[in-house]
Amino acid sequence: MRVHHLRNLHRVVAPPLSWRRLPLQVSGNGLYGPGLPKPPFSPPNRLFSASSALNTFLDSETTIFALSTAPGRAAIAVVRVSGPACAQIYRALCPKAPLPRPRVAAVRTLYDPTAEPSSRSVLDAGALVLNFPGPKTVTGEDVLELHLHGGPAIVKSVLTAISCVDQPDSLVRYAEPGEFTRRAFLNDRLDLPQIEALGDTLSADTEQQRRLAVRGSSDTLSNRYEQWRQKLLYARGELEALIDFAEDQHFDESSDDLVLSVASQIQALRVQIQLHIQNASKGELLRHGIKVALLGAPNAGKSSLLNRIVGKEAAIVSTEEGTTRDIVDVGVDLSGWYCKLGDMAGIRSESGDGTGPSSIVIGAVEKEGIRRAKARALESDVVIAVVSLEEGSACEPYRLSVEPEVVEAVNDCVQAGKCIVVAINKCDRLPSSERDDQLSPQLIDAASSLFPAVSPGRIFGISCREAQEGLVSELERDPGQIQAFLRGLISTFEEIASPCGIGGDDNGQYDLSYWEDSLGVTHRQSSNLQRCVEHLDNFLSQASKPQTPLTPGHDLEHRSIEMEVDIVTAAEHLRFAADSLATITGRGESGDVEDVLGVVFEKFCVGK
Repeated sequence: MRVHHLRNLHRVVAPPLSWRRLPLQVSGNGLYGPGLPKPPFSPPNRLFSASSALNTFLDSETTIFALSTAPGRAAIAVVRVSGPACAQIYRALCPKAPLPRPRVAAVRTLYDPTAEPSSRSVLDAGALVLNFPGPKTVTGEDVLELHLHGGPAIVKSVLTAISCVDQPDSLVRYAEPGEFTRRAFLNDRLDLPQIEALGDTLSADTEQQRRLAVRGSSDTLSNRYEQWRQKLLYARGELEALIDFAEDQHFDESSDDLVLSVASQIQALRVQIQLHIQNASKGELLRHGIKVALLGAPNAGKSSLLNRIVGKEAAIVSTEEGTTRDIVDVGVDLSGWYCKLGDMAGIRSESGDGTGPSSIVIGAVEKEGIRRAKARALESDVVIAVVSLEEGSACEPYRLSVEPEVVEAVNDCVQAGKCIVVAINKCDRLPSSERDDQLSPQLIDAASSLFPAVSPGRIFGISCREAQEGLVSELERDPGQIQAFLRGLISTFEEIASPCGIGGDDNGQYDLSYWEDSLGVTHRQSSNLQRCVEHLDNFLSQASKPQTPLTPGHDLEHRSIEMEVDIVTAAEHLRFAADSLATITGRGESGDVEDVLGVVFEKFCVGK
């Protein structure tokens, strides 16, 4: 009884997964869900409050409509209608013309359905109408699209006319935010990863964000999650069969061997899921932007470099030290990579007693700025250490001017795992004989001695003064070597955002696209994948427990019961892991008794 109680515990405490509890959080704007405010009209009994929205979502007989393009004055406005009353709405608006052929555009004149068709009741004399019969539509239902002239008065009149169409068998109302997308999900036209990718598509600003959204718009990730869920379901079925039929069926392998075999399969799956979680963190860099911090001493050229990168005077540049006190964040698109550049206070330390001419006294405001600069650098993905080239002595014509506080801050960033890039500013002070596209070996060695963790390929020489003044020779087209520095910075972005795990796993070799698709994993998906890994770890720890040896007073029957309890607990961890994968897609249920029994009978009871 104890074993059976544990095995069926989930059927009492864990109700089946339901879409009603899924945190969709889908944007209503764009192609599938308009998400607009209430229309500028209020026909009686047509608009529903948010409290009744959930009930109306479940009503398959309800027809919804909304403006699918952005509100305001435009050349074209698209009104979308979805539901069983699309044909009736068309006949009410176009009583003089037949319904267009499916998926063939037709020009129609739209009339006010509350008046007789005449020249005085025309709403739009040149609307383009498309008819999409279900179920192969964006929502899985009949869809009617009206491409109108985009004047606000025309759009308002057509929306009002649709709301006034009286259908006794089908309620016609304005769509709630995200309802088109929700209907597409309920009718198996979209899954949750595709819906999240849709939101990324609508909000993409850079080329890398667009590529990331396109990767997630297909069903590749959903199919992969479903394959993993099926593997967990199959493994759980093997354990369930061992529990139910161990005494009645003949197994080719012992129970211990079977558990170890399942554990090896789960371990391989865990490695693969963990790699996808790591790639998901890199995908977040593309989705939300790469945080870049400019770290250096006062007057090293941080603000000047920021202005040259963004192409405008975003930060104040002055010869006075300590000009920048707070953090100046600027977003910029660098060859398709969205970056958040942060110019911060210069880092320096106090010296002297404050009375001499060479003494440095740091006030409370500057100290707070330095503290924030160090904290911002530790939060960044890439840290640009800006050092300046200063004139030296006769033996050493030039030298690198670096504050010890800057070196210490960079070392802290290295220990935190941040990517470091060194920019040597004021290279215009070098003699003309030593000016070249590449830094001299002496300068690279000097920079490497200061920052030993930085490879020579990430050390660049620049001149913000030449870049600002446009000083360029006849053979040089990159004043100040700013473009060369940006190319090196972009290559750094490509390196830190490149997918890991390339090279395959125990199932064979995978091409690059297999791991690039995992960059599209969202934070919600990554959280559920991490939860899945935790349950797999619990399973592996449970499955690797040594068997309790026989002791006086413990017979074989008692030992068998204790072994089955361990297996049941391990099977429950697999169920929880599969539940986490089912939550990602919104499809499937690892606790389905029919599915588990199907695996059991297919593997162990064929022909019985």
